[in-house]
Amino acid sequence: MPKTALITGITGQDGSYLAELLLENGYKVVGMMRRSSTLNFERIAHIQDKITLVSGDLLDEASLMAILREHRPDEVYNLAAQSFVQASWSQPVLTGETTAMGVTRLLDAIRMVDPETRFYQASTSEMFGKVHEVPQSETTPFHPRSPYGVAKVYGHWITINYRESYGLYSASGILFNHESPRRGLEFVTRKVTYGVARIVKGLQDKVVLGNLDSKRDWGYAVDYVQAMWLMLQQEKPEDFVISTGETHSVRELCEVAFARAGLDWQRYVEIDERLIRPAEVDLLVGDSSKAKTLLGWEPRVGFNELIEMMVDSDMKLVDGQA
Repeated sequence: MPKTALITGITGQDGSYLAELLLENGYKVVGMMRRSSTLNFERIAHIQDKITLVSGDLLDEASLMAILREHRPDEVYNLAAQSFVQASWSQPVLTGETTAMGVTRLLDAIRMVDPETRFYQASTSEMFGKVHEVPQSETTPFHPRSPYGVAKVYGHWITINYRESYGLYSASGILFNHESPRRGLEFVTRKVTYGVARIVKGLQDKVVLGNLDSKRDWGYAVDYVQAMWLMLQQEKPEDFVISTGETHSVRELCEVAFARAGLDWQRYVEIDERLIRPAEVDLLVGDSSKAKTLLGWEPRVGFNELIEMMVDSDMKLVDGQA
C-alpha cells in the first residue's frame, strides 16, 4: 500500500521538489493550496496530473481537519508560510498568523484527526538571527532579528511542544538558505542570477542590492528536500540543522553570477540603503554534523555550481521570454 503525503505550500520551490522526490518513492502526493486570485502552478505544471491538489488554509483549522480526514496522510510536510523576510516587516501580523499560529492549527488538527501522522515543520536559520555562536547547531540559542524569524521560532517550539505533550511524531528541519532555478524572484540569489540574464540580453542595465557583506550558508534545494524526507523515516522524531557548513557573501554571489556571463559585476551592481534590513543578520553558517551522522545526509551541490546552474537556467528563461 503506497504511503500518502500532504504537502502544504506545494507550489513553492521546496514543495515542488519534495513532490517530485515523493512521487519517485511511490507516494500518493496531496498538495494543499490557498484559494487566491493568482494561482501559480508554474513549478508543479509538469507533475500536476500525478498529484492531488486540495484547497485549504493555515488560517482555517476546519479546512485542515477536512483535508486530513479525507486523505489520511501518513506524512505531513508543512512548507507553507509567509516566507519572505523583507515582507515580514511590512506584514508582521499576517506573518505571525500564518508562519506561527498556522503551525499550531495544523498540529492540533493532526492531534484530533490522526495522532499517528508524522509531521515535518520547516524551521529556518533565520531563527538564529543575531548569532550566539559560529557555526550554529541544534543547541545554539535563538535570537531572531525579523518578524519572520520570530514567527518561525514559535512554529519550531510548538512543534517540539506537541511532540513532548502529546507524543506526536513531529520533527523540525532547521534549514539554512537553499536555492535553485525555482527560487522566487524576490530572493537575493535569484534577483542576481535573473538580473545577470536580463543584462546580457539588454533588458536591464543594473541590479540594485542592499548589504553586500551579508553572509549566508547557501545550499541546493533538491539536496535539502531529501533531508526533510529522511527526517520522517527515522524511528523517533528529532530536529536537525541542514546546511553546507560554508559561508559566502552577497558580494561573492555577484562575482560568481556575473563571471558566468563573462561580465564584471562591479559595473552593474548598485547599492540602495533602503534595501538593508532594519535589524540585519550578518553571519549564518550551519553545523549539520548531526544530520550527517544520523540521517546519512550531506549536500552534493556546491556554491559555485549552484549559482552557475541558476544563471544558465535564467539565460534560457529570458531567451524564451524575448
